[in-house]
Amino acid sequence: MDAKIQKLIPVIQASSLFSGFSPKELSSLFETGTYSISNYPKNNIIHFESEKCQTLDIILDGEIIIQRIDENGNALTIVDFRPGDSLGGNLLFSRNPFYPMTVISKTDATILQIKKELVLKLCQSDMNFLLEFLSCISDKTTILTNKIKTISLKSIRSSVIDFLRYEYFLQKNTRIMLGMSKKELAERMGIQRTSLSRELGKMRAEGLIEFDSHSITILDLDIIR
Repeated sequence: MDAKIQKLIPVIQASSLFSGFSPKELSSLFETGTYSISNYPKNNIIHFESEKCQTLDIILDGEIIIQRIDENGNALTIVDFRPGDSLGGNLLFSRNPFYPMTVISKTDATILQIKKELVLKLCQSDMNFLLEFLSCISDKTTILTNKIKTISLKSIRSSVIDFLRYEYFLQKNTRIMLGMSKKELAERMGIQRTSLSRELGKMRAEGLIEFDSHSITILDLDIIR
């Protein structure tokens, strides 16, 4: 095994798929050569829409987002993934194994890419891996379905309020620190940046919120109750 993956064994173990393996078992497993470790700079396309899925990807470092990009170049962020998360499992053994959306690195990222042969071998030989693999597929499908359904049905204001409600209980503060640009927030909600800015302006005029480039302050708590 090369020294690079040896150093990453503790990180790989943090993934639910490999949490049941000992360092020694992982060392033996990754001597097969049916994997690669890839580094991607921020805002790099990892998988294009319609690209064939040939590996199970485990995020070792950084953040990855799945985006739907329309013909006008407008981007809708469907979901994001963090270290320990996996993607591609729902496509790898599909009869139509092509990415339906674009996968992009939100930050600099390191990804362990496991070939189909090794995933199949693990599913056949390790029941815990198989169960966790199936759970991951089910969970990711549910998340994507619910996110798309939510985006389709919500008004812009409802999306803003849901975001504020979630962050209020997470941050325990009426001043919600964004941690992202307005453009990224709009993409997360599946709306145009100008539409988000317009709605925030209306809510400010109504005395519901105040905002700047880094935060949104809830002035009327009734909107999130």
